[in-house]
Amino acid sequence: MYPQVLRAVVLTAVLLPAFAQTAPLTLDHALDMAVQRSATARSARSGAQSAAESALAAGQLPDPTLQVGVDNLPVTGSGAFRTTSDSMTMKRIGVSQEWLSAQKREARTAAAAAVADREGVQVHAAAAETRLQAALAYLDAFYATETLKLTTLMEHHAHEELEASKARLSSASGSGQEVLALTSARGMAEDESDDVRQQQAEAAVALQRWVGIRADELATPRLPSLPGQDAYVASHPQVAAARFDVDVAKRAVTVAESERTPNWTWQVSYGQRTGYSDMVSFGVSIPLQVAPAQRQDRETASKLALVDKAEAELAEASRMATAEYLALMSDVERLGQRVDRYQVSVVIPAGQRVQLATAGYASNQVSLLTLFEARHAEVDARRKLLSLQRDLAKAQAKLAFKPLSDGGEQ
Repeated sequence: MYPQVLRAVVLTAVLLPAFAQTAPLTLDHALDMAVQRSATARSARSGAQSAAESALAAGQLPDPTLQVGVDNLPVTGSGAFRTTSDSMTMKRIGVSQEWLSAQKREARTAAAAAVADREGVQVHAAAAETRLQAALAYLDAFYATETLKLTTLMEHHAHEELEASKARLSSASGSGQEVLALTSARGMAEDESDDVRQQQAEAAVALQRWVGIRADELATPRLPSLPGQDAYVASHPQVAAARFDVDVAKRAVTVAESERTPNWTWQVSYGQRTGYSDMVSFGVSIPLQVAPAQRQDRETASKLALVDKAEAELAEASRMATAEYLALMSDVERLGQRVDRYQVSVVIPAGQRVQLATAGYASNQVSLLTLFEARHAEVDARRKLLSLQRDLAKAQAKLAFKPLSDGGEQ
């Protein structure tokens, strides 16, 4: 029993990689792979980490300053440049510290945190853009593959019908004109397949640029539900970034207003003299804001103007996102109607025409060339339908993947 179990385990280990390789790549898996390997997303994450580290340091006090020196050192006479020749000479060591109030440190921390939040939005925006571009590449590759299946089928039909026309010619029931027409038709079908095959190869390379692997088979894409207008606008990358820009600008105003209160600096030092008592000195330095209306108030006014600028950009971004949503939704509705109408009024009749031509050819009522033309018309109709379905899927993908997945909230 144990050898049988061992053989089963070994066989499973050998076959699993083959199954994994032949399993079709799904859209969700492709998007996850694209985000994981995206250098743009990695760059955005590094930027967010940098801003987060800066936010942690923003509320700290400045480093203290070590002060070392010699006071009243003689430079002339017999005791020149000697620290022990004169009683007034004193060797000094001290430290000074600039002091920021808790309110000012809190304002700086909040401003740095707002910048970190804005950088966090860039992480989500980079991931959303990567997912969107990967989804568009996936759709192009999938529909190019489906189109290639149709042209390959048409090429197969052309070959079969050419061989049948040659057989009919040899039995004197066909004509040379029919053989020549079907020969030309087969050449055109082969060229169409080569053209679509080239497009499919280009689409596969474009998809590989995002997912990092060559996908031999793609699963039918399943797109998520489409967002409403308010959700789309609120989660649009530019709107979310502009919303955080407003917060950053407002926090900068708070920091500028806190600068109306100057930072005090205290210092203390210890002095050593030869033959006399050592001394301790201490004091406080207070900047004098002699013209706050010309400096501090101007800086605050500058930051307030930036708030108005950020709010105007937010309003403009919201209008742009609204127009973009309405245009994309219009495309989705229009393309959906065209797909339904084209399938009913063109594709289904083309299939029925093939059925009638096949029946007519079987009863010797229509020529082989007529059957080929009917089949070619059906393939052309299905190719046009695939093109419309691809455009519809890409418009839906733009609506579904353009917004941030969580609205940009941290």
